[in-house]
Amino acid sequence: MRQKIYPRAVRGWFAAWRWALVWATQLVFYGGAWLTWNGRQALLFDIAHRKFYLFGLVFWPQDIIYLAVLLIVCALSLFLFTAVAGRLWCGYACPQTVYTEIFLWIERKVEGDRNARMRLDQQGFTREKVLRKGTKHGLWIALSLWTGLTFVGYFTPIRELLSSTPGPWEAFWVLFYGFATYGNAGWMREQVCKYMCPYARFQSAMFDNDTLVITYDSHRGEPRGAGKKASSTTPLGDCVDCGICVQVCPTGIDIRNGLQNECIGCAACIDGCDQVMDKVGKPRGLIRYSKGRVLRPRVLVYAVILAAIAIAFGASLWLRTPLKVDVIRDRAAIAREVEGGLIENVYRLQIMNTTEQARAFEIGIKGLPGIHVWGSNTAGVPAATSRLVPVRVRVDPGQAPGSYLVEFTITALGVDGVAVTERATFVVR
Repeated sequence: MRQKIYPRAVRGWFAAWRWALVWATQLVFYGGAWLTWNGRQALLFDIAHRKFYLFGLVFWPQDIIYLAVLLIVCALSLFLFTAVAGRLWCGYACPQTVYTEIFLWIERKVEGDRNARMRLDQQGFTREKVLRKGTKHGLWIALSLWTGLTFVGYFTPIRELLSSTPGPWEAFWVLFYGFATYGNAGWMREQVCKYMCPYARFQSAMFDNDTLVITYDSHRGEPRGAGKKASSTTPLGDCVDCGICVQVCPTGIDIRNGLQNECIGCAACIDGCDQVMDKVGKPRGLIRYSKGRVLRPRVLVYAVILAAIAIAFGASLWLRTPLKVDVIRDRAAIAREVEGGLIENVYRLQIMNTTEQARAFEIGIKGLPGIHVWGSNTAGVPAATSRLVPVRVRVDPGQAPGSYLVEFTITALGVDGVAVTERATFVVR
């Protein structure tokens, strides 16, 4: 049977860092959905219309390569940070850790610190208990629903979501993510880290002897005890066996038993132990990050690969052409002879204008003698919109039957350097 864990509040250097990241991540998450850019939501993943807005950039499904590279960068970053200092992500920035910290803060404000919460759970259903428990869960549910609403607000414009009745799918996902936040951060907590998250299982493959991990100095701390010495010949170590390191641990482990896969690297035990050492007049660092070499082959390889991919990713975005074209043959009219003996093929060009301004494009073609676009060779496309443009291409008679490779060139009028070339096949019969 699971034994409920009551993490004790702790203050210190690492707790301050953890809360700084809580504020930073949640300001980005809750505030990002409300940012505007050119009269629209700045961050919006509009799956229904297959357009993804990232401030001044507009991405289309054809830009899936950028998502793949972004995931590779995230994976390599995780490898790098883990190789340097263990589970930094888990201890400071993982959503499970962040929301657990927020939910615990609410719990402490409503029910009190560790001992008060334990006493409250042990007593029967009194009016005070029902009031405190009801208030806590009410606040948890409100925060969870707002979290779910914010998350869905990145896929459906959040102002529309709040100003009208949500559709069935929006309502479902708001409730789903709200329930997930409430369950994971309010009820399951350490169970998610211990049993559901796979990272704890394979993290050891990323560690080596120089990885900075949280350790207990057994040579200095043992034998433990709250006294000056265990016997006349065996003095006690610096560990007073107060159990603070266990009480502040969000997963309830005893770091004095060595590094365990349940340890998320939050360093709460370091802050707790340092406070005790200050009180008993002993030097800090009985529990601390182990010393190791940061600059070593594994770390350097990860860093170089990550930097190279990140630079290439940034350069690709900077040099990205804000125009995409797909050429689709009209299968109903592969090739036909028209007036004057000319051979005509019909194509449909899907022109995607990925900028925030409406633009006109000129369509040209080359690859065969006398080949040209018949009719209008320009097309206007509104801002951040895709337009399907029918194009008739003709070639002079006398060309031998067969399939020929030709090239469409689509050029933005009035804008230097915005042009795309796409290959197609011209059929002569």
